[in-house]
Amino acid sequence: MLLTISTTVRPATDLGFLLHKHPDRVQEFGQSYGVARVFYPEADEERCTAALMLDVDPVRLVRSRGRSTPDYALGQYVNDRPYAASSLLAVALADVFRTARTGRCDSRPELAAGPIPLEIALPALPCRGGPEMAHRLFEPLGWTVEARAVPLDEGFPEWGDSRYVRLSLRGEVRLADALNQLYVLLPVLDDSKHYWMASDEVDKLIRAGESWLAAHPARGLITRRYFGRHSALTRTAFARLAELGDDVAEELDPPVEEEALAVNGEEAAAAAPADGGEAVPADAEAAEGATATDSATPSPERDAAPRRPLNALRHEAVLATLAETGARTVIDLGCGSGQLVGELLGRPELTKVAGTDVSAQALAIAARRLKLNRMSDRQRERLELFQGALTYTDDRFAGYDAAVLMEVVEHVDPPRLGALERVVFGVARPAHVIVTTPNAEYNVRYNSLTGMRHPDHRFEWTRAEFRSWAARAGEEYGYHVAFRPVGDDDPEVGPPTQMALFGRGSATGAGGGDD
Repeated sequence: MLLTISTTVRPATDLGFLLHKHPDRVQEFGQSYGVARVFYPEADEERCTAALMLDVDPVRLVRSRGRSTPDYALGQYVNDRPYAASSLLAVALADVFRTARTGRCDSRPELAAGPIPLEIALPALPCRGGPEMAHRLFEPLGWTVEARAVPLDEGFPEWGDSRYVRLSLRGEVRLADALNQLYVLLPVLDDSKHYWMASDEVDKLIRAGESWLAAHPARGLITRRYFGRHSALTRTAFARLAELGDDVAEELDPPVEEEALAVNGEEAAAAAPADGGEAVPADAEAAEGATATDSATPSPERDAAPRRPLNALRHEAVLATLAETGARTVIDLGCGSGQLVGELLGRPELTKVAGTDVSAQALAIAARRLKLNRMSDRQRERLELFQGALTYTDDRFAGYDAAVLMEVVEHVDPPRLGALERVVFGVARPAHVIVTTPNAEYNVRYNSLTGMRHPDHRFEWTRAEFRSWAARAGEEYGYHVAFRPVGDDDPEVGPPTQMALFGRGSATGAGGGDD
C-alpha cells in the first residue's frame, strides 16, 4: 500500500526537515506485520514528494488475526490488506512520522507551525460510502478532494464499481494536521481496524484530533466508526470531545444516512471484530455494554435521566452571567471555532460582539460556522473576528463591557500567565471578565481519563488554586471576584468546571456565587 505527500513550498526539499526523513535515503521501519519504507521519488527546489510504502507480510498478518474473523479459513490468506490503505497504513504513518505529527521541527520551526501547499495521494483506499464519504470527511478540513471509484474490472464496466477509491487531496494545510487527519480518517473510511482497541485509544483520538475533530460537522460519524463496536469507548470519546469547548452532541445512534450505506451484509461484517483483531468474548461485550453509561458519565452514580453535555451547561452559565452584568458589548478571548460568538450574536441586546483567537485555522472554521459570506450587513456590523494572542498587548481587545475567557487560561504556559493578566485586566480592562477552567479535583470522576482532560492543557487547577490565582489577579488590577460552579457540584470534589466573575468597582455587578 502506498501514500505520497508532495509540496511546492520553496525550497520544496524542506519537506525532508518537516518529516525528519532525508530525501537522499531510503529508510526502513519494521512493523509487527511487515516493513514500512520512506523514499522520495522526486526532490528538488520546486517540488518534493515523499512516499510511504508499506509491505505487508501475509504470514505475520495471519498470526495476528482472531479465529472468529469472517471467512477465517480463506479470508486470512485472501484479503486486500497488503494493497489497500487501511488502519495498517495509519499505524505505520503514526510510527514513521511520529515527530512530524507533533508539529516539532527545530530546523524549520516557522514552516512547521504554518500551512504549506500539500498534495496527498492514495491510489487504493477502501471507502465505505464511496467517493461521497471521502468528500464529506476531508472537505470540511479545507482540502480540495478528488475521489474516483475504482471499477471492479475495467474490461467489464457493467460489473460496476468496487468499494475502493483513488483519493487525491490538495490544500494549504499544516503538515502535522494533515498527518493526524490521515491517521484518524484512513481507518474511518475503511470502517475497520486490524488491532485490539484498549482504553488508551480514546487518548490517541483526542491527541490526533485536538485541532479539528470537535468542530468537524461529521464528528459523530467519525467517532463511531473510529471505535467500531466499542460503544463504551465511543461514549467516553464524546464526553472528552465535549471538554474541548465545542458543541459536541452525544449522538450515539448511527444516523439514517450512515445505516443506508450498509449493503450486501456489511452490517454483519461490522458486528465482527476489527480486521485482524481478536474476538470480543460475549461476557466481555455484555460487560462493556453495561458500563457504557458509566464511562461516558463523569459521576459516581448513574442517573435515570440522561445528562446534558458539560459544554452546553458551560455555555448556558456564561450567557446567564453575561446577562446579569448588563453588558452591551462582549469580546470572546480565545473564541476557537466560534460557537459562543454565534450564541452571542443571537442576543439582540448586544450591540457589538467580537471573537479573537491565536489560531487562523480556528477563525476560518468560525467564519464558516457563522456563515459570514451570507450574513446580512446589519448583522455583520455587529461582529468582528480577528487573530490575536492574549499574551501581547492589542488595542483591539479594549473597549468592551465584558470579556470571556472560556476554557482558555489552562492552555497558557504558567510563566506567561502574568502577561495574559496584564493584557486582559490591566490594558483591555473591561468592566467584567468571566473565566472558566476545568476543576482538576473532578477528574477522578472520568473513568477512562489518564492525565489532563486535553493534551494541550499546560495545567489544571484545583478549586483552591483557581481561587488563589483569581483573588491575587483581582487584587492586583482592582477587580472583585465571585466564584460559581458549572455542572453538578459534587459534594466531595466540586463541579467539573469552575467559573470566576471579575468586576471593577466595589462589587462584581452580578449576584450569586461565593466571594
